[in-house]
Amino acid sequence: MMEYKGYKAQIDFDNDAGVFVGEVINTHDGITFSGRSVDELRESFRRAVDDYLDLSCDLGGEGDQPFSGRLAVRINPILHRAVADCAAREGKSVSAWIAECLGRAAGVTDVKAG
Repeated sequence: MMEYKGYKAQIDFDNDAGVFVGEVINTHDGITFSGRSVDELRESFRRAVDDYLDLSCDLGGEGDQPFSGRLAVRINPILHRAVADCAAREGKSVSAWIAECLGRAAGVTDVKAG
């Protein structure tokens, strides 16, 4: 995982092409980049984010701000206790248990509490 200006990227390796490829994961807009070395990948990531922010500004907007991964939710104390009990039964933190439940509901399989 790489981070720049609050934007977080997931990195994979394309074995066929022999390059690292990255995608910003905490925004709705598609920001991708690649590089043959770690240094090249890091520079490509920074350039992609900076270009995205410049383009957004040129178009009169601010761009899609990165999602922080933090979500404050107020719930009824009875539900809070029930959630804590469920998490404890599964040997998980409340945050991890909620992240898994929300991931299932949203159809996202690779979720981990921040």
